[in-house]
Amino acid sequence: MSEPPLLRVRDLKITFGGLGAVRGTDFDILRGETHCLVGESGCGKSVTALAVMGLLPRNAVRTAAELSFDGQDMRSMRERELSELRGDRMAMIFQEPMTSLNPAYTVGSQMAEVFTRHRGGTRQAALERAENLLAKVRITSPGLRLGQYPHQLSGGLRQRVMIAMALMCDPELLVADEPTTALDVTVQAQILRLLADLQQELKLSVLLITHDLGIVARVAHRVSVMYAGKVVESASAADLFARPMHPYTRGLLSCIPVPGKVKRDQNLGAIPGVVPRIGADFAGCAFRDRCGHAVPACARDVPDQDAGIGHHYACQLPPGWTASRAA
Repeated sequence: MSEPPLLRVRDLKITFGGLGAVRGTDFDILRGETHCLVGESGCGKSVTALAVMGLLPRNAVRTAAELSFDGQDMRSMRERELSELRGDRMAMIFQEPMTSLNPAYTVGSQMAEVFTRHRGGTRQAALERAENLLAKVRITSPGLRLGQYPHQLSGGLRQRVMIAMALMCDPELLVADEPTTALDVTVQAQILRLLADLQQELKLSVLLITHDLGIVARVAHRVSVMYAGKVVESASAADLFARPMHPYTRGLLSCIPVPGKVKRDQNLGAIPGVVPRIGADFAGCAFRDRCGHAVPACARDVPDQDAGIGHHYACQLPPGWTASRAA
């Protein structure tokens, strides 16, 4: 019998003033797995991550058929119970390292607070753990860094501090919301390599939010592709890249330059049109106005298709449709 998922999300919906930011999203995260939630900006990835952590703004309305962590129903948890879970068994790395740390406190004070808040113990023990974790995330002179303020650190160092802070209480689930967005390319590669190494070493479950399919190809075990607030395809990373079934997934992959195949000055693939505005009464497939395979039924129904073990996509096109038909 397979082990139950650490995090299970079923029919997650989030609205802001009648606008659907997330519309019935489903996914599971297994223990020790890196699950990537991928899609273009504004598709609902970050809002989904905030919903999982219980950090949505007050004007957001969240509903779900199931939202559970290690078998605990998070929908019925009070704020105090959620705050006990956050930072301890669940931790989050936010998108913007330049503003995620409090500029008025030293790195050591902020890291120690996480440990004493959830695990108790002395401040000295918390600072010793903080120093060890800064070394683990490959920050030189970790003892010196504990006494520094965020403005004294580069963007890459701040993001490493954020990763170390998230690990202070040995979380089982790490949510990383586009952790490399504000960093230069060289530092991005270092941070991604660091996260992958930590995931393997510590057996973490990771929910990685990104719009970069190159990152997905390097680190993901499973991938959920999100469009206009809904997961339109979910599969193992290998299967998704080998057999993309949803037209939107195919469109995303066609936009990636492939060394040796894309010629100099050759235009990259593009998806025509724009993302629709999703109101409360929206029905059918949100991608239909941008899809070359849309049929009248797409405006009414979006069936869940099974393309193999663990591979699902939401589309009228049957599993047998071929790449030649997609061309």
